Amino acid sequence: MTRQFTATQASGEVYALGEGPVWDPARQRLLWVDIDAGAVHEGRLDPATGAVAATTAHTFGGTAGGAAGNTVGNTVGAVAVSAGGELVVAEREVLTRVDTAGRRTELARVLPPGVPSRLNDGAVDPAGRFLIGSMALDDREGQELLVRLDGTTCVRLDDDLTLSNGLAWSPAGDRMYSIDSTPHVVWERDYDPATGRTGPRRELFRLTDGMPDGMCADAEGNLWIAVFGGGRVECRDPGGRLLATVEVGAPNVTCPAFAGPDLDVLVITTSASGVDPAEHPGSGHLFTAQVGVRGLATPYWVPPRS
Repeated sequence: MTRQFTATQASGEVYALGEGPVWDPARQRLLWVDIDAGAVHEGRLDPATGAVAATTAHTFGGTAGGAAGNTVGNTVGAVAVSAGGELVVAEREVLTRVDTAGRRTELARVLPPGVPSRLNDGAVDPAGRFLIGSMALDDREGQELLVRLDGTTCVRLDDDLTLSNGLAWSPAGDRMYSIDSTPHVVWERDYDPATGRTGPRRELFRLTDGMPDGMCADAEGNLWIAVFGGGRVECRDPGGRLLATVEVGAPNVTCPAFAGPDLDVLVITTSASGVDPAEHPGSGHLFTAQVGVRGLATPYWVPPRS
């Protein structure tokens, strides 16, 4: 039987295109991005109530209120954090390092200047390497990237995607999962955490009712996938069997992540872009849910040596 849950609105603020929640246990803070606004947000999660209180914003020159996929100016697709508190931020075309004093340094250019694409979802692998994908901002298909940052060098894993999205690993770290949203595909490949080497990519399953967006894994090895346009998060086992659904009070659900001291609060970001707030007042808010399982701890990013 498929388990059913309902998420609760957790934030008072509205984000044009909320994405990429990350739990930082050392500092007991939640990080997430607003892609269109070009911003990284920090906040405090109350694990008892599920409420999220925003505390700090780091802006990177985005255009607030832009329509998703038609943004002008800079964007921020994803963020990750190191054990020492440094950030790696995926701006529109480059990866930027932000130290604990707020100083910013370009780490690597991923996309050529002026290409009609932007960096999108990213995540840290079990050994602390940051992976990031890109998405087309026009009607091109099959030309987008998924790369792994080794030091300051980008190693290309895929170059035939259209909307590179959610990333996750199995509890043992020996399998990597990735999403290409436009064809609705969840991919799987063997993964060697020690070297970052991957095996051949193979189709795991496809979602047919809504577009798969961000993704995370739980401690049991199941995948929690945001369904953009479907108003829900789905939990599926690696064979694609539907185990649970989390109904969210916004149609455009973008990404889930487990957070809190016990990694037992599912935090869910949503988008307000292109949605009538009168019809869908929850759009753009963060949501949380208790789903009866714990997540995998998000590895800390390991910055290159200065």
